[in-house]
Amino acid sequence: MDAHRIIDQGKISSLQILVIALCCVINMLDGFDVLAIAFTAPSIADEWSLAPTELGIVLSAGLLGMALGSMFIAPLTDRIGRRAMIMICLIVIGLAMIATGMVDTINELLLARAVTGLGIGAILASLTSMVAEYTPDRHRNLTISMLQAGYPVGGTLGGFVAAWIIPEYGWRAVFFVGAGLGLLMLPAVIMLLPESLQFLDQKRPADALDKINHVLDRLGRARVTELGERETEPEPAHVGTLLTVDRRADTVRLWLAFMLNSLAVYFVLSWVPKIVVDAGLPLEQGIWAGIMVNLGAVIGIVALGYLSGRRGLKPLIFGFLLTGSAALVLFGFLPANVAGLMTVGFLIGFFVMGGYIGLYSVAARIYPTDIRTTGIGWTIGIGRIGSIIGPYLGGILIALEWSTGPRFVAFAMPLLVAAVLAVSIRSPALIPTKD
Repeated sequence: MDAHRIIDQGKISSLQILVIALCCVINMLDGFDVLAIAFTAPSIADEWSLAPTELGIVLSAGLLGMALGSMFIAPLTDRIGRRAMIMICLIVIGLAMIATGMVDTINELLLARAVTGLGIGAILASLTSMVAEYTPDRHRNLTISMLQAGYPVGGTLGGFVAAWIIPEYGWRAVFFVGAGLGLLMLPAVIMLLPESLQFLDQKRPADALDKINHVLDRLGRARVTELGERETEPEPAHVGTLLTVDRRADTVRLWLAFMLNSLAVYFVLSWVPKIVVDAGLPLEQGIWAGIMVNLGAVIGIVALGYLSGRRGLKPLIFGFLLTGSAALVLFGFLPANVAGLMTVGFLIGFFVMGGYIGLYSVAARIYPTDIRTTGIGWTIGIGRIGSIIGPYLGGILIALEWSTGPRFVAFAMPLLVAAVLAVSIRSPALIPTKD
């Protein structure tokens, strides 16, 4: 049996569509969970009288948890399986979201957000591997982009929910809603989501043959009577394997590109609603600005995924990030005009988030099955260093009384460096596959 050939050849089956859809919905809920803190931040700051630096720490706590979860929990997925890790993380995230809605002090809030981040960091890498391993190579960039588009979709829905719930029920209700939606996905995963066929073939867990045949039945493919010799022995799933001589240069370039891109992305996602409110517009307009960024991100992510299958990931990521940096600078110098801020916010989401999510596809392609989640997890984890610094640095620059324009220029510069790093990755796995 050749698991790669089974997935790559022929039409996409109903099972493959189901796997991709389930993973996209789960990631959408993760986007809701992560960005809920950005939409509730103005209300929390008012209720608890938080200074900008304190609010920056709150915004960064979940991202710190995501970094640790991506680097130290996600690699376990390459040992226990993608399906098992997804179920564990759904439980952890749901309970941590409930705890977030019940906190009474800033320290409790920091802890609850950090635990939420641990689960989201681990599940995101697992979902990316699952989608990559159930999608034919010719459509892989697009489906990974669709998966990651679920994140800003969840953020967009979170903005609508926050705008409706907070005036009536307070900011805590936003987290209870997120917890309930996430825990409702657990039965669906248990009943419907199979383990990755490539993982089963490569890792050969207990009863591997029976499990493989169960998946083959659901794929509508012929059963196998025995498992032949592996083409290659599994590599150990740890960070050292990502830094072997033949991988080191591409891994380091990918890590740095992801980190610098994350710096800008999470500054935007965390601070745009508050910046718009501070410019003199009402809270509802601040939330809408965040919604427009996420809406632009959804469209930009899918556009890059579609086009990259024909034109290649690297040139598109390069172009998206260059254009995104220009949009950031423009946003920083716009007057407090609703139409202008919404339009440029949409463009920021389209290009900055589109280019950023393209790096997920790079990570999913350049690492083999046995270390794929480890590679994705460490890429996300290193990238989260930027996502942690971004919101906190934004708070520091506000406290230092930097005006809006120079702040956005400062966060546009890392995107230019990330664009150069991304285009310099040389892995042959990034050569586009055409139908």
